[in-house]
Amino acid sequence: MKKVYYEEIVKRVKDKSIEMNINMDKELKTLLERSIKEEDSSLAKEIMKDILLNQEIAQKEGIPLCQDTGIVVAFVNIGQDLTVYGGNVTDAINEGVSRGYKEGYLRKSIVECPLRRKNTKDNTPAIIYYDIVEGEQLSITLAAKGFGSENMSAVKMLKPSEGIEGVKKFILETIKNAGGNCCPPIVVGVGIGGTFDKAAQISKKALVRDLSDKNKDPYLRELEEELIQEINRLGIGPQGFGGKTTALAVKIETHPTHIAGLPVAVNINCHASRHVKIIL
Repeated sequence: MKKVYYEEIVKRVKDKSIEMNINMDKELKTLLERSIKEEDSSLAKEIMKDILLNQEIAQKEGIPLCQDTGIVVAFVNIGQDLTVYGGNVTDAINEGVSRGYKEGYLRKSIVECPLRRKNTKDNTPAIIYYDIVEGEQLSITLAAKGFGSENMSAVKMLKPSEGIEGVKKFILETIKNAGGNCCPPIVVGVGIGGTFDKAAQISKKALVRDLSDKNKDPYLRELEEELIQEINRLGIGPQGFGGKTTALAVKIETHPTHIAGLPVAVNINCHASRHVKIIL
């Protein structure tokens, strides 16, 4: 049985918490560079060039891509043949986030109670989702989720009779209503099925897929491609100033659901789509 030590998890989470807030995803950079070439609007081109310049400065100076360094969301796969020594995984992740946000001088944005609003002063606790899997590997995917885009996300309980057209209508309405408030160009995560909460969870999980990843389901892959075209035809453009680059990617995840339900969640991510993976 493989052993993983508490402090090892803490250190890796600390380091990656800082890294993901400073370095732009390479695939995201590639998509932005391609979009600049394909964009017709000169203003949209300049905005995307500024986004890339911002990344260069952040990397050179070791400062965050955005002042909103987000709430940390972790998707954890724990091998059933693995043992953690010295503490539990939840505490290790939270301690790693705490150290990373303090040592990296990242903004602490988390409040203890959503009504009383007292800051926890170390950006914890993280939102953590667990899956028990075969093997002896510990995999942690961390994401820094800013709230400009999170606030524009939505969940809707559709009737099954509304079908695929109802799903598409809701997704497009959500993006249209968000406009420039979610800092486009955006990445769109869609969760379909399960329950009210499951749809929201998998919509966020969709956002940590590799941007170049193609859906394994041909039907969903075609739907992702159709939706990105429809979203970009809305004309919102980078930062809401117009253009044909509103979304850089659309990712869809599904889950079995009840015969009487069709839950749909749309989780929007701004252009600073920040996530990293840790394998132990």
